[in-house]
Amino acid sequence: MAPPILFLNDVYLTFGGNSLLEGTELSVEAGDRTCLIGRNGSGKSTLLKIAAGFVEMDRGERFLQPGTTIRYLEQEPNLLKYDDVMEYVVEGLAPGDDQYLATLLLNELGLDGTEKTTSLSGGEARRAALVRALASEPDILLLDEPTNHLDLPAIEWLENWLRRCKSALVLISHDRRFLSSLSRKTVWMDRGKSRTLNRGFGEFEDWRDNLLEEEEMQRHKLGRKIAREEHWITHGVSGRRKRNVRRLGELGDLKAQKRDTRKIATGVNITVSEGEASGKLVAKLHNICKSFGDKKIVDDLSAIIQRGDRVGLIGPNGSGKTTLVNLITGKLATDSGKVKLGVKLDLLLIDQKREMLDPQWTLKDAMTDGTGDMVAVGEEQKHVFTYMKDFLFLPEQAGTPISVLSGGERGRLMLARGFRHPSNLLVLDEPTNDLDLETLDLMQEKIAEYEGTVILVSHDRDFLDRICTTVIAYEGEGKWQQYAGGYSDMIAQRGHGVVKITGKAAGRKSNSGSGGKGASSTEKNQNAANDLSANKLSFTQTHALKTLPKEIERLEFEIGKLKTALGAPGLYAKDPKKFDGWVKALAKREGSLVEKENDWLELEALREEFGE
Repeated sequence: MAPPILFLNDVYLTFGGNSLLEGTELSVEAGDRTCLIGRNGSGKSTLLKIAAGFVEMDRGERFLQPGTTIRYLEQEPNLLKYDDVMEYVVEGLAPGDDQYLATLLLNELGLDGTEKTTSLSGGEARRAALVRALASEPDILLLDEPTNHLDLPAIEWLENWLRRCKSALVLISHDRRFLSSLSRKTVWMDRGKSRTLNRGFGEFEDWRDNLLEEEEMQRHKLGRKIAREEHWITHGVSGRRKRNVRRLGELGDLKAQKRDTRKIATGVNITVSEGEASGKLVAKLHNICKSFGDKKIVDDLSAIIQRGDRVGLIGPNGSGKTTLVNLITGKLATDSGKVKLGVKLDLLLIDQKREMLDPQWTLKDAMTDGTGDMVAVGEEQKHVFTYMKDFLFLPEQAGTPISVLSGGERGRLMLARGFRHPSNLLVLDEPTNDLDLETLDLMQEKIAEYEGTVILVSHDRDFLDRICTTVIAYEGEGKWQQYAGGYSDMIAQRGHGVVKITGKAAGRKSNSGSGGKGASSTEKNQNAANDLSANKLSFTQTHALKTLPKEIERLEFEIGKLKTALGAPGLYAKDPKKFDGWVKALAKREGSLVEKENDWLELEALREEFGE
């Protein structure tokens, strides 16, 4: 086995008197695909910062193989000290890194590098930070919630890029589909410790549940043993003083062991206050249209939403999902067509973009709206400390300013504020951002129990599949189409996922015609790729021609290793499951190799034809 290129051993760290990491370990080998899993506050991001060298541990060992390069994507990158995106990206490159690749990645993600950092949206800042991390092609990529604020086309593009890249990956994400697709090793952060499963996230939850069942059984056995010893001390033979003293000491040790055993924290206790039932019809859309200037947002959409439906709105950023929500709920008037709303509708909007949170508020003020110590949850009154505990906040956090809360804590706060109010029409706008997997599981259960109607705006494919009974998907140029089922069902029906909106950067920079003087580099590259009269390789084709030989070489190396491993005597008899897995992996790589070789041959033929 190859030695690790990054190794953290016996890491201890305390924040504010609370022990966060207690003997935590992390090992990264070349080409690893590792995901870090754990509840919000379990120390995942802190461990990643220690691995990157940005946080000092109280005690422990950090080893980085000499010459190994690391790039770290933080959750909330700050670009404000840079004038524009290109300056920020280039500053992150090392000597000898290819700026050409940085430009390509910016174009792929809808940026051209001239964007001013002071006017970036959260999604644009995240894409710029991704380019900065990816462009240097480091030995190790440490990515903290890389899919946050990205739309579905960008998430799927990133997933495909990371699947092909040669860097070792350590990922933190709440996106199950993303983790299952990319990970081959799982590190579970739990009560300050780390436990490693040498398999991907897809097998993690069963493994975790088995560990917790075994732990509960051991805790039960310990309790029974303590009870027996206490009974013996009280009612046993009083002679043989030395033996009694020894058993008293053993009883003290057992009690100390039980006291020091940290139980897993209880989950968020979400209660959704339900109002009076609405009518059977919630909303009927008949040939509705909406435009802003020359841009069509909704063009001739008809759909029916009934009580109890779980409707997902799916589309890339900029497609008009928020506008469509406002049209459906009657907050925005249509240009033409008609929206008929049902009766007795009580709307609750939970906006995970957090604009509703005043950073000057304390946590207690945000929970109670500054009205005292009680929180009205539907018709019930709860003390603010009790309600805070339901959402995993400690009483001592009551005076904490909103501005210092983590992304996950702000997400839980928005849920706590929203779910106080009775409703029968629940609109969730990006509810999954920054929430841990256990909270998402519980939210899914509560939505399933909710008797009202749910409209969900999300880029989380797994969450959409779990929640939605129908989706309304963006088809381009203001067209929307309703499909039965969730995200995967939509793909099965129409044959493809969500496609990004082209020319977005150009629309932001200039109103000039396509390919004109004011067109962005993204648009120009797209035009060059599509214009058969250009008589030269496009930007993307030139880069592919340069990188494909390395990818082919990597695939050939991996195929050789798999063939050698499969040739081991008696492998099938010893471990049929491993044998089958390696056979499938070999077939997949051989198929990829044929595709890459064909792509390279076609590009090489084009290069010769154009005389480049």
